[in-house]
Amino acid sequence: MTGTAAAPRVGVVMGSRSDWETMTHAAEILQALGVPHEVRVVSAHRTPDLLFRYAEEAVERGIQVIIAGAGGAAHLPGMLAAKTRLPVLGVPVQSKALNGMDSLLSIAQMPAGIPVGTLAIGRAGAVNAGLLAASVLALHDPALAKAVEAYRARQTQGVLDHPDPRT
Repeated sequence: MTGTAAAPRVGVVMGSRSDWETMTHAAEILQALGVPHEVRVVSAHRTPDLLFRYAEEAVERGIQVIIAGAGGAAHLPGMLAAKTRLPVLGVPVQSKALNGMDSLLSIAQMPAGIPVGTLAIGRAGAVNAGLLAASVLALHDPALAKAVEAYRARQTQGVLDHPDPRT
């Protein structure tokens, strides 16, 4: 699945199909900003060879940022980061067992030398991962920079237009 007909610039990957409930929010932001992206299930534990292949081939396929969502042990973002030079943004998926704290700590506690940008647990983290990926790409893409600025301006205006939370 891609955000537009153009070659994907962002990979949105998740450890299992059930993570889509969270990761859909990253894809929606990318879609809204016109960022070509792809969506894949790539499990660190069930398909490690696929994970390595995805990470190793991402650069040559034109991927510039990877957003990786995972729950529980949440090894996916770190393993992707270990196999590519691309920035990897980790989204902790809320788990039933520990409410996402396990996922957050697994992603945030990377050893020195293998960075993963870690976002908030759940929907907020996925939304912000999409926005952060777009902001990174916008550094060298003036049209995308304008789209990100317009998104933020709409967000600001939405707050200004509704100052009373009771209405």
